Amino acid sequence: MKTVLTVILNWRTAEMTLRAAQSAITAMEGIPGAITIVDNDSQDGSFEAMAEAAADWPRVRVIQSGHNGGFGAGNNVGIRAGLPDGTKPDYVFILNSDAFPEPEAIRALVNHLNRHPEVGFAGSAIRGEDDIPHVTAFRFPSIASEFEGSAKTGPVSKLLKHAIVAPPLPSRTARVDWLAGAAVLMRQEMLDRIGLFDETFFLYFEETDLFLRGARAGYAADYVTESRVVHIGSVSTGMKAWRRVPDYWFQSRRHYFEKNHGRLYALAATGAHLAGLGLYGLRVILQRKQPHTPPHFARDLLKHSLGTRHTQES
Repeated sequence: MKTVLTVILNWRTAEMTLRAAQSAITAMEGIPGAITIVDNDSQDGSFEAMAEAAADWPRVRVIQSGHNGGFGAGNNVGIRAGLPDGTKPDYVFILNSDAFPEPEAIRALVNHLNRHPEVGFAGSAIRGEDDIPHVTAFRFPSIASEFEGSAKTGPVSKLLKHAIVAPPLPSRTARVDWLAGAAVLMRQEMLDRIGLFDETFFLYFEETDLFLRGARAGYAADYVTESRVVHIGSVSTGMKAWRRVPDYWFQSRRHYFEKNHGRLYALAATGAHLAGLGLYGLRVILQRKQPHTPPHFARDLLKHSLGTRHTQES
């Protein structure tokens, strides 16, 4: 029977992470493997509290990353650690610290990968605590999607509907380009071939990059509606409370486009985004509406697209 390593990354949300681990314990019943909680150098007592709470839990261990290198780097610590006996699992399940799988959620993903050897990634259907579906199945970003997403204009979206990064969610299990990393099962043999998360990304675009590398190596990604997970969202990142988009988002976006498509493509994508913002701004003026673009977004986008590259280390 295939083995599964569930990796849960914690950063200063110890109580919620333990709740996610408890849900994972139930969802892992009858599935050989283990659960690893990685504390991403929280430095707030999280590691000690979780280690004490999980000491008597079956198949659960808590380890320390030693350095907060971001989402991808932290998950890589857990993946590299492997199973407690030092062996690699057949599958790796990445679970957010604020995501709670239903009892059959992990088994549904395992069964899906078992039945479809061409699939490298299988992601859960995610809903909020209010039972509203979260959009977690996407298309890869492109120059066209950058223009469509920033223009926020009906005729443009209709014209470029096949480029929209976040199309309507599939009503049944379906193939997609990439999935949000809140609850995704991945083949270890695929990771051995394409590599783990690119640790240049501190936060955002790291899943997109991993899925693109998988797709280029011939591995498909499926959104599996039979697997259900409840997700709160943005607890560690604080994204819902952002007043201004942080530097690391712009840095990650630039790295994604330059790494995967080249510098000229990245600049064209930025140009398309700015053109879309211009169109949106004109519509806002003509319709006398309140704009929804974050403060200084265009200036920050241009600065990070043209400036010297550097990585986030904190």
